[in-house]
Amino acid sequence: QVQLVESGGGLVQAGGSLRLSCAASGRTVSGYTVGWFRQAPGKEREFVATIRWSGGSTYYADFVKGRFTIFRDYAKSTVYLQMNSLKPEDTAVYYCATADPSKAWPPGKYEYDYWGQGTQVTVSS
Repeated sequence: QVQLVESGGGLVQAGGSLRLSCAASGRTVSGYTVGWFRQAPGKEREFVATIRWSGGSTYYADFVKGRFTIFRDYAKSTVYLQMNSLKPEDTAVYYCATADPSKAWPPGKYEYDYWGQGTQVTVSS
């Protein structure tokens, strides 16, 4: 079983940046498709970005294109979400999740098998 650990959340002013990290405890995220999702209070969990480990293909939600970048570090077996030009509406708990690379691309939300506990991102206006 893969246990995912997110880190890097915090409080930032609008226009600022944060970098979130996603690593696995006990195993590695290498080889998986890794996605980032977020959930704001009272809202459903929504897709943000995903990356296929092999080949590095990426896919983004429209509302983060040009602001967020997902990338992987082979040496650290870690996936990052670089978030720039943050807006108050980006405030949410951010989760990373893994999907088997054999799934269709990009995987749907329910095709992700393992999820982290989340990290809070708060953007003040």
